[in-house]
Amino acid sequence: MIASIPTKDRILDAAEKLFGTDGFEATSLRDITTAAQVNLAAVNYHFQSKDSLIEAVIARRIEPVNRKRLERLDAIGENPTVEQILTAYLSPLFELDFEAVLPLMGRVHSNPEQFVDRVYRRHLSAVVERFRTVLRRALPDLPDDEMWWRLHFSIGAITHVLCWGRILPAVTDGLCDISDRGALIRRAVQFLAGGFRAAATVHGNT
Repeated sequence: MIASIPTKDRILDAAEKLFGTDGFEATSLRDITTAAQVNLAAVNYHFQSKDSLIEAVIARRIEPVNRKRLERLDAIGENPTVEQILTAYLSPLFELDFEAVLPLMGRVHSNPEQFVDRVYRRHLSAVVERFRTVLRRALPDLPDDEMWWRLHFSIGAITHVLCWGRILPAVTDGLCDISDRGALIRRAVQFLAGGFRAAATVHGNT
């Protein structure tokens, strides 16, 4: 069965699984070739280096999400509400199969420096800037530093849902469940929009 999967996809699938469970540094190319049932020459042919393979694994998950984000942002017009902007950003991510992306995402987020280099600078900075610009128009009175703080808090909340949302049924005796993705998106948007709209009452180190 595995032989019917294209070699490049087999390498990516094996690498993503191993990177998620064991980490980038602890996973060797030999581990990946064994899991993918390919030889080292195949990895070198498709990816040239381990670093390029890591980049390809991350890009395969993030780039489709970013494309959908920008498509949905474009589709809501020139003067969208805060809720529409947040929905365009969140929905492509929350529509994913969490179980498929969680190991890799957890590994990347476990090291802030690694996240900045491998994810934010290469894949997210331009998208975040686009959404920040639109949010600025929707919230013209919000100071720039406060905008960045609220973006930071929002990303933290999003990451928490992705990494820990699956435990909600257990800790709430089944009251909260993330299986209804439409409801999850609406709840998250309502919560985050309230934060963005809150009055800016904190200044400097006070």
